[in-house]
Amino acid sequence: MGDLISDGKTRVAWASSISNINAPTVAELTAAADYTKRITPDGLKLDPSTADVDTSSLASTFDTKTVGRVGFDTELTFKRGDNPTDDAPFTTLKYGVSGFLVVRRGVTYTTAWATGQKVEVYPITCGEPQNVAPAANEVAKFVSPMKVTDQPATAATVA
Repeated sequence: MGDLISDGKTRVAWASSISNINAPTVAELTAAADYTKRITPDGLKLDPSTADVDTSSLASTFDTKTVGRVGFDTELTFKRGDNPTDDAPFTTLKYGVSGFLVVRRGVTYTTAWATGQKVEVYPITCGEPQNVAPAANEVAKFVSPMKVTDQPATAATVA
């Protein structure tokens, strides 16, 4: 039994439109901006949280709960670029910009989008970009805080 190594096996794209987030098309994903090479190795943060719903009653002698609403704490950390192409995330993902964040995991980055691949699609509106304080021996970076605006498709299949 082997472990799945994630190095080089994640792809992240930004699409301005997707017709069906549960079945994005190869054409929509190919047209999307590929930001994978601009994201720092630890810069993809899509942390889900599930709220508790108290199901106890006045007669209970034990606290019981069930699952409640799900939310996502989402932000991406990008490397700044020294030319317009490499700095596209910084110039594109401005406050109030909406689109779709698409993440493919477990497939070699260089593999083209293909029918049947599993992806995650998040409807997003961007927050105010945050410049990361400069540090010695590091590239210039910024953080794009993102708000998930509708229920995402975390197990979508490419059509």
